[in-house]
Amino acid sequence: MQTEKRLSTEIDANVPTAARMYDHYLGGKDNYAADRAACEQLDKVVPSTRRLAVNNRRFLQRVVKTLTAEYGIRQFLDHGSGLPTQNNVHQIAQGIASESRVVYVDNDPMVLVHGRALLEQNERTAVIHADMRDTDGIFSHPETQRLIDFSQPVAVLFNSVFHCIPDSESDGPPAVVRRVTERLAPGSFLVMCQLVSEDEKVREFVTGFMDQVTQGHWGRVRQEKDVAGWFEGMEILEPGLVEVSTWRPDSEVAPRQLTQEWIEFGGVGRLG
Repeated sequence: MQTEKRLSTEIDANVPTAARMYDHYLGGKDNYAADRAACEQLDKVVPSTRRLAVNNRRFLQRVVKTLTAEYGIRQFLDHGSGLPTQNNVHQIAQGIASESRVVYVDNDPMVLVHGRALLEQNERTAVIHADMRDTDGIFSHPETQRLIDFSQPVAVLFNSVFHCIPDSESDGPPAVVRRVTERLAPGSFLVMCQLVSEDEKVREFVTGFMDQVTQGHWGRVRQEKDVAGWFEGMEILEPGLVEVSTWRPDSEVAPRQLTQEWIEFGGVGRLG
């Protein structure tokens, strides 16, 4: 049985979070010394992480543009959305189709504060404070119910977030994906990617390091085969499951992932 996730509403500047570390890598200002120190330590073993974060953000932007412009999607449910940056999901989707509606979900209280301040003038967009594993709570939330019509296709985003939750029969990534897909209309899309490595030492180091610095708010670095399993039964959009900088790049000279100690791996699946 899915259990209710209790979330803290206190911002602890001394404990790094994945959202604030990601913000630092993207050049944002909504992070603390503890987050920057954790990034510095991480870079010593996996030095491509800043480029990886930038490429992942660009992947998200290309996906949203593609689903809005080419597939007519007008509803987005973004799990683990992180701190607002430039060219967020709602800005891209509504820039193409102004009627597009977006619900952001994150368990970091700082995301809630900054996100609501940014979106208070945008009635087609909302931010809710929830654990991405709490499918019941997210789908039944008043803001989700206000903005998302689940009888119509929805794009559900799990962009670079599943490495933040551990394996669990009831709450691990496969279970979350099953709960979500059961509630979606045919023609809906799932966007999923996460940090992977085929190097066992890299997986062990990053998993242990992030679990320690975030005080248990981490899952694990996985392998490509794990990610592929989440898309079972879906039609995978071209070019398939790939290192995300190679997913429909804007040009031949678009930035690519230069080193392979770990990569962001995933793609886009459509429900039949």
